[in-house]
Amino acid sequence: MTRQAAEALARAGTVAAVRLIARAVAEADDNQADWLRTGVHDALVDADGGPDVAAVCGKLARDPGEAVRRGAADISAWTDGDGL
Repeated sequence: MTRQAAEALARAGTVAAVRLIARAVAEADDNQADWLRTGVHDALVDADGGPDVAAVCGKLARDPGEAVRRGAADISAWTDGDGL
């Protein structure tokens, strides 16, 4: 997944969109994860009352897929105020 794709999906903010980002984050190496984080950050910084990605990550914490849960935890950490 590219930074631009992560940004677009984060802007959408749906469970399905954030699930795709979470899966990509879980499978990414450190370099790619940094780019994905940048995409999510760019979407959230530019959003005026945009999607609550952290709330969606909370829902994904109960996803049956371990990779999705792990990726959602990483994204949630990015959005906690300290990570972004």
